[in-house]
Amino acid sequence: MNILKFAASAWVAVSMVQPVMAQDYPVRPITIVVPFAAGGPIDTTTRIFADKIKDTLGQPIIVENVGGAAGSLAAGRVAKAAPDGYTLMTGIWGTHVANGAIYRLDYDVQKDFVPVSLVSSNPLLIVASKKVPADNLRELIEWLKANPGKANQGTSGIGSVGHVGGVFFQNMTGTKFNFVPYRGLAPAMQDLTAGNIDLMFDTPATSLPQVRSGNIKAFAVTATTRIASAPTIPTVDEAGLPGLHILTWTALFAPKGTNPAIVAKLEAAMKTALADPEVQKRLASVGQDVYPPEMRSASALAKLQKDDIAKWWPIIKDAGIVVK
Repeated sequence: MNILKFAASAWVAVSMVQPVMAQDYPVRPITIVVPFAAGGPIDTTTRIFADKIKDTLGQPIIVENVGGAAGSLAAGRVAKAAPDGYTLMTGIWGTHVANGAIYRLDYDVQKDFVPVSLVSSNPLLIVASKKVPADNLRELIEWLKANPGKANQGTSGIGSVGHVGGVFFQNMTGTKFNFVPYRGLAPAMQDLTAGNIDLMFDTPATSLPQVRSGNIKAFAVTATTRIASAPTIPTVDEAGLPGLHILTWTALFAPKGTNPAIVAKLEAAMKTALADPEVQKRLASVGQDVYPPEMRSASALAKLQKDDIAKWWPIIKDAGIVVK
């Protein structure tokens, strides 16, 4: 009987500790794991919002870069971290959508994480070498159809958003061309400007400087609206290929089991940060469009991730894109 009383008392004590801990959170520095090397766009984006949420939360934010395996090493580490709110992760479309279909993972990209907040997004640009004899998207499609299997698209790697976007484009247009994987966007862009490859589905941050310099052609934005940094480039809907919508995104995740009160505090801190005009300006400078207020929530992130998995996993699997 005494043992039962002791067990019951212990359970009550533990159940009372969790709310108190959540109420006091945070009491020490928070680590945000970035799944890529320092200096890249995801790292820069993280450091911009981390610099702001530290003021709201009252604790230092440590940004830790854990690269490798398209972000799956970092995601695997965070998935297994203590769900106490002190280890978080900047996730992207690749780590929390595509990787679930491409890699054999020891974690689930949905079930092993708790969404905290959407941060920013950006569409891709369909760009081509100056050697390609096309001046708009319709002419590009006609040229590709007339030359099946002859053109080459550069990508930043197998299963990258540019690669999957190119497969989606092929499915929609009935075209066939080859994919050439590179170790990142920079060397792929170098070969595109040199005319060694024909086209890319690339981020505006990487492509626009080359477009403005006249080194490559830009045919369309893979979104429903034009981008502010390049208002003369039409959307895919305007350019003649409606529905070719490809949007990458950046978001904040916590490990599964994180106390909802802690998640709510983090979500509120992110909303405050993303509403700041200076944060928005800094993110825009690195090609990131901050989501509108109604999308800066844990529930919006959960829905977007679920919808993207439903859309992209069948495309990835039908194309046989697998990394063993």
